[in-house]
Amino acid sequence: MRAAERILAEFEALPDQERSELVAEIARRVAHAPHDVPSDEDLIAAADELFGDLDHRERS
Repeated sequence: MRAAERILAEFEALPDQERSELVAEIARRVAHAPHDVPSDEDLIAAADELFGDLDHRERS
Protein backbone atom coordinates (compact mmCIF):
# COMPACT_ATOMS: atom_id res chain seq x y z
CA MET A 1 0.00 0.00 0.00
CA ARG A 2 1.33 3.43 -0.90
CA ALA A 3 1.82 6.10 1.73
CA ALA A 4 -1.08 8.19 0.43
CA GLU A 5 -3.41 5.19 0.60
CA ARG A 6 -2.33 4.47 4.19
CA ILE A 7 -2.89 8.09 5.18
CA LEU A 8 -6.37 8.10 3.63
CA ALA A 9 -7.27 4.81 5.33
CA GLU A 10 -6.13 6.20 8.69
CA PHE A 11 -8.05 9.43 8.02
CA GLU A 12 -11.26 7.47 7.36
CA ALA A 13 -10.78 5.61 10.65
CA LEU A 14 -10.60 8.82 12.72
CA PRO A 15 -13.53 9.95 14.84
CA ASP A 16 -15.53 12.79 13.26
CA GLN A 17 -14.08 15.48 15.55
CA GLU A 18 -10.48 14.53 14.80
CA ARG A 19 -11.24 14.26 11.10
CA SER A 20 -12.69 17.79 11.12
CA GLU A 21 -9.65 19.12 12.98
CA LEU A 22 -7.31 17.47 10.49
CA VAL A 23 -9.21 18.85 7.48
CA ALA A 24 -9.07 22.35 8.96
CA GLU A 25 -5.33 22.09 9.60
CA ILE A 26 -4.60 20.77 6.11
CA ALA A 27 -6.71 23.56 4.56
CA ARG A 28 -4.84 26.15 6.65
CA ARG A 29 -1.46 24.80 5.58
CA VAL A 30 -2.41 24.58 1.91
CA ALA A 31 -3.74 28.14 1.95
CA HIS A 32 -0.41 29.42 3.31
CA ALA A 33 1.85 27.20 1.21
CA PRO A 34 3.62 28.70 -1.79
CA HIS A 35 2.03 27.61 -5.03
CA ASP A 36 1.78 28.71 -8.64
CA VAL A 37 -1.28 30.51 -9.91
CA PRO A 38 -3.02 28.43 -12.59
CA SER A 39 -2.83 29.80 -16.11
CA ASP A 40 -5.93 30.98 -17.93
CA GLU A 41 -5.71 27.87 -20.10
CA ASP A 42 -5.66 25.63 -17.02
CA LEU A 43 -8.70 27.41 -15.57
CA ILE A 44 -10.60 27.16 -18.86
CA ALA A 45 -9.79 23.44 -19.17
CA ALA A 46 -10.97 22.82 -15.60
CA ALA A 47 -14.19 24.77 -16.22
CA ASP A 48 -14.83 22.87 -19.46
CA GLU A 49 -14.43 19.56 -17.64
CA LEU A 50 -16.64 20.63 -14.75
CA PHE A 51 -19.46 21.97 -16.92
CA GLY A 52 -19.21 18.98 -19.26
CA ASP A 53 -19.69 16.69 -16.28
CA LEU A 54 -22.64 18.76 -15.03
CA ASP A 55 -24.25 18.66 -18.49
CA HIS A 56 -23.81 14.88 -18.56
CA ARG A 57 -25.43 14.52 -15.13
CA GLU A 58 -28.39 16.69 -16.16
CA ARG A 59 -28.99 14.49 -19.22
CA SER A 60 -28.93 11.31 -17.12
